[in-house]
Parts: sequence; structure tokens; C-alpha cells
Amino acid sequence: MVKLKILILFCVMSLASSLTACGCLGGGSGGEAQVQTTTKTTTIGQDLIDLKKAHSEGVISDKEYEKAREKILKESD
Repeated sequence: MVKLKILILFCVMSLASSLTACGCLGGGSGGEAQVQTTTKTTTIGQDLIDLKKAHSEGVISDKEYEKAREKILKESD
């Protein structure tokens, strides 16, 4: 049950990030450019802890874990 909750949370966060990044949630019409900013509310350390937990609980595969870990570390530069 915990695995399912983590997976659902991960999916919801991914979807929200995708929709925010593409501007789908902001509406906007008339050809105007909109500038959006994203504020990250978690630390790199917390992201890595959450990722490790998902991996150790079998929610994500080794390959998914490594890819996500590299992305987190790359974004920290």
C-alpha cells in the first residue's frame, strides 16, 4: 500500500511539473508570452532520500533509480 501511495505521489508530482512547465495550467491567450517561475521546496538531500526509499521499496527499478539520481545531481550544479 505504501508503494502504491509513493508511486501515485510521484506520478502526480510529475504530471503537475509537466503541466506547469508547458504552461497548460496558466491559460493565456492572445499570443502573449508568459513568464513562469518554479520554486523548489525540497533540498537535494531530501530528493535523494526520497528516491532511495522508492528504490529500496521496489517502486522504481535500478535503471530508473540511477537515471533519476543523475538528474538530481546534475540539476544541483
